[in-house]
Amino acid sequence: MTTIAIPFDTLAFVKELESAGVPPAQAEAQARALSGVLQKVEEARLKELATKGDVEAAKAETIKWTAGMFAAQTALIIGAMLAVMALR
Repeated sequence: MTTIAIPFDTLAFVKELESAGVPPAQAEAQARALSGVLQKVEEARLKELATKGDVEAAKAETIKWTAGMFAAQTALIIGAMLAVMALR
């Protein structure tokens, strides 16, 4: 399980709730619940990040696309040159 990257001081949260009149057991339960929600948010956020494999796959696709376009442009230029030469 990943650690929470969002700073959350559960003890300070519990003390703040208790100072507002929330019973200790309820304050602790709310702190655990909020901590769990923050952890799930962080895990979901981490799933959206690109991995090294994602970057490598994108790089390979870019190279393939670029090589294909280079070949197509070269063929087009050679075809145009041959067409011009045939007109003479």
